[in-house]
Amino acid sequence: MSLVSDSPVNSSSSDDFAAFLDDALDSGDSSQSSPDDDDDEDNDKNNHNDPEAQLPNDLDTQSQRVKRRKVAEELENIEELQASTSQSSFEQTLEASKKKDECTHPGSFGEMCILCGQRLQAESGVTFGYIHKGLRLQNDEIARLRNTDMKNLLRHKKLYLVLDLDHTLLNSTELRDMTSEEEYLKSQTDSQQDVSKGNLFMLTYMHMMTKLRPFARTFLKEVSEMFEMYIYTMGDRAYALEMAKLLDPQREYFSSRVISRDDGTQKHQKGLDIVLGQESAVLILDDTEHAWTKHKENLILMERYLFFASSCRQFGFNCKSLSELKSDESDTDGALATVLEVLKQIHKMFFDELKDNLVDRDVRQVLKTVKKEILKGCKIVFSRVFPTKYQAENHHLWKMAEQLGATCATELDSSVTHVVSNDVGTEKSRWAVKHNKFLVLPRWIEAANYMWQKKPEENFSVKPNEEPITPVCSNANS
Repeated sequence: MSLVSDSPVNSSSSDDFAAFLDDALDSGDSSQSSPDDDDDEDNDKNNHNDPEAQLPNDLDTQSQRVKRRKVAEELENIEELQASTSQSSFEQTLEASKKKDECTHPGSFGEMCILCGQRLQAESGVTFGYIHKGLRLQNDEIARLRNTDMKNLLRHKKLYLVLDLDHTLLNSTELRDMTSEEEYLKSQTDSQQDVSKGNLFMLTYMHMMTKLRPFARTFLKEVSEMFEMYIYTMGDRAYALEMAKLLDPQREYFSSRVISRDDGTQKHQKGLDIVLGQESAVLILDDTEHAWTKHKENLILMERYLFFASSCRQFGFNCKSLSELKSDESDTDGALATVLEVLKQIHKMFFDELKDNLVDRDVRQVLKTVKKEILKGCKIVFSRVFPTKYQAENHHLWKMAEQLGATCATELDSSVTHVVSNDVGTEKSRWAVKHNKFLVLPRWIEAANYMWQKKPEENFSVKPNEEPITPVCSNANS
């Protein structure tokens, strides 16, 4: 049985492929040994202290076993050939045997082909070290695995969800960066004996404290029924694995699907090239848009979770943090509870409402459709929101409003429904008041973007002779 062509793919290619690699590399027990195997054991003992002679997971022994198996197969082929009644059939059978032994080397483990066991001269392909250390796969094999996994997931009515860690599912701070107003937290941390019951953890061995976002555990439980989930963080691998333990102590949700910056193929960027899921079936939750420059159509941008003071400072907010205010996001109305409803809506539309063939559906188009309903019917004019001589169509607020389904214009007319401004005294602002149009702050658009619903305009109205009110450490992610 080959490592690749016979590798099982049930609910996740990465998990099953990792397990299959482990089983295959640990195979070759004593019941299958031969006199030659005894010689191999003696050689292994002699080479025990030679780092070049002993490869990880006994790859040399595995390679020799592969070679012996191939010799045995050749002997069987020869016996078949000898039984042939004509020279022509002999040559045809020999040619078929040669073709059978040809290998395209779909991937490698260390320096050895995972299919035929041949030692390869140069490394090529994409590294999938988070699945199994030293594993590299060629593009054709990646496509095959994705295609197989995709069909299986669709049968189970599941899609893929890639989740960021910091400021999306949790917030961490180094202990040395905590303020005096946050010292009280050190006496309120939860036990790590059963992390499933806690949400605030002191990781002394890492000199840091981590706070899970409210609703995180319920969110993961419910989402796992609709999506195959990955963690993808710009943190290092050690940090990623520790956070995964806090979020998923029973390894129910992520298993080996934990990707860190050490696994990426491009510096300071995240990419779906190392995710074993079809891009047409992948959604991404992240607070940082510029980390996904090649996959913005897959991205659901999250409002940042800034619990600790150090995170507020990191993003330039001169305000008290949630921890300093002894406050937190709402479980029922917070960011994760809101986006859960969005994910449910997208999942339902993808599987139950689209009429085209299931394998031809694209979750990115569903995401666009859902988003365009939020401000549908609104016509917006901006007043002194953009810098002088700035091309209005290129501003992130203009683009955001259009993505939400609004129509944006530069001139006033009777069809305009909203004027967006920071100043009640501008000509366009006065026009809005005179003609009974909505006069709202730019945050009205941002709130609709993060909350996935049109918010009441009166909560964002521009007040005369007042500075715009900014909520505690809110952010525009611009």
